[in-house]
Amino acid sequence: MKSVCQTPQASRIFLAVALAAAGGCAGKPPADRVRASGQVEATDVRVAGQVAGRVLELRVDEGDRVNAGDVIARLDTADARLALTRANAERAQADAQLRLLLAGSRPEDIRQAEAQAAGADADARAVEAELAASAADLDRFEALLASSSGSRKQRDDAVARRDVARERLQAARDRVRAAREAVTRLRAGARREDIDAARARVAAAAAQIATWEKAVADATIASPLSGIVTEKLVDVGELLQPRAPLVVVTDLDHAWANVYVDEPFVPRLRLGQSATVFTDAGGPGVPGTVSYIASKAEFTPRNVQTAADRSKLVYRVKVSVNNAAGVLKTGMPVEADIPFSVSGQ
Repeated sequence: MKSVCQTPQASRIFLAVALAAAGGCAGKPPADRVRASGQVEATDVRVAGQVAGRVLELRVDEGDRVNAGDVIARLDTADARLALTRANAERAQADAQLRLLLAGSRPEDIRQAEAQAAGADADARAVEAELAASAADLDRFEALLASSSGSRKQRDDAVARRDVARERLQAARDRVRAAREAVTRLRAGARREDIDAARARVAAAAAQIATWEKAVADATIASPLSGIVTEKLVDVGELLQPRAPLVVVTDLDHAWANVYVDEPFVPRLRLGQSATVFTDAGGPGVPGTVSYIASKAEFTPRNVQTAADRSKLVYRVKVSVNNAAGVLKTGMPVEADIPFSVSGQ
């Protein structure tokens, strides 16, 4: 029997070829799925107040879990409450003026105006009598002067008294007309334009009240969503400007992974199909669903792969997960295992 001897060099070559073949088989990606890298993202909300004020109370700290509607902070409302008190007083004044216009004139005022009109009418009748008497005197002195029985001075004085009486009568008639118009105005009440202007003042005062009531309410700042306080931006005692953020709340329960898939695999993916997100810690992974596939290609982000991989055109795929257990954190690098859709094969 002939034995076969191998040299050490031949043995090393054979081992290298075998390892290369085994490595090639092990490194070949599965044909029914794609594994893509990316990072975790979640909805971040910078919770801010609508009004300015000093922070009187801050109820949360970093790491605290809050629910939607939970009070996060309270601001000082002293100035807003003073302004609200002033606006309420202005509203009461405007409302009283409107009621006064709608009520019309008091009966006492109408009777007083009627009495003044009657007095002016009586004065006018008295002046008419004086004018008639002065006219009669003038006629008598004209007759005496024509018969050379009277003097021209008497006749001129009579003319002057008649003219004065005429002027007084015109003035008296003007007073009568004014007094009667005053009575008519009091009986008619306020003009429609005056009432509309009073209503507008009431509405303006009501708007001011609503504005300051909203300012008081806005001084109590609540969380708009449920999540984790990931950043605290202010402390108690700080004076804030309007819309200045106080804390950042992150909705980690509904996080997602943005992963980047090479173009040849994208046609085999479908919205709604299942996927699994893995962290560097290993383990069974977090189940998820493909909720978005980009319609435009882009270069791989610089923080995802090697320099060679970053030069590839990829499509962003969003894998939404239920992260109620808090496994995934914002910015965490992950890999998503996405089986190909059966309809896409």
